[in-house]
Amino acid sequence: MVHVRTVNGETEIFGNQGALFMNAMTWWDTTTESVWSQVWGRAIEGPLKGTELELLPSQTIPWGSWKAQYPDTLFMTNGAGRMKFVGERFFPGYVIGVALGDNAIAFPYELAAQAGVINDNLGEVPVAAVVNRDTQAVGVFARAINEQTLTLHWDDENLRDEETGSTWDPTLGIAIAGTLKGEALRPIPYVPAFPSAWADFYPQSEFYE
Repeated sequence: MVHVRTVNGETEIFGNQGALFMNAMTWWDTTTESVWSQVWGRAIEGPLKGTELELLPSQTIPWGSWKAQYPDTLFMTNGAGRMKFVGERFFPGYVIGVALGDNAIAFPYELAAQAGVINDNLGEVPVAAVVNRDTQAVGVFARAINEQTLTLHWDDENLRDEETGSTWDPTLGIAIAGTLKGEALRPIPYVPAFPSAWADFYPQSEFYE
């Protein structure tokens, strides 16, 4: 999960607070020492209680795939000078949790991976949970372009929309061929979580079946 760390117009420094809140990590900020919920990105104790950070779209993706797309990427080694790569992936039973305003939905990762794409609606926003068949990376996008709602699906090799037949990059959400070439779907932040954990933080959530 990636948040914008600007609080009241100032760039804040955060650290791991050490305690858990509903079995999830908490942070603290160095200015006010308020305690923050990782999942909500919200201060839950201290002077900044109730303040929320903006959640940015991010992806869990194999390092090789990311490096091929962005060869100049830098990564943090914590001063060790080397880094051991572990298999970052979705575990069986995980859900892809998405929250917009008062609405929330959880897509079981295994169902999304099997289907390749789940087209659904979150409130009034048509969304698509896409699993890259080559890398298994997950992306969630608003599936509307120019007031047209698209239905995405995988054919033998490519991610396409049924309405125009355009081909889409499943990682970037950009049309790479067809009528809509150059258009981009809006990425939506998501949270990989166990179903019970997601329900703790978003009890109003729907669970896709």
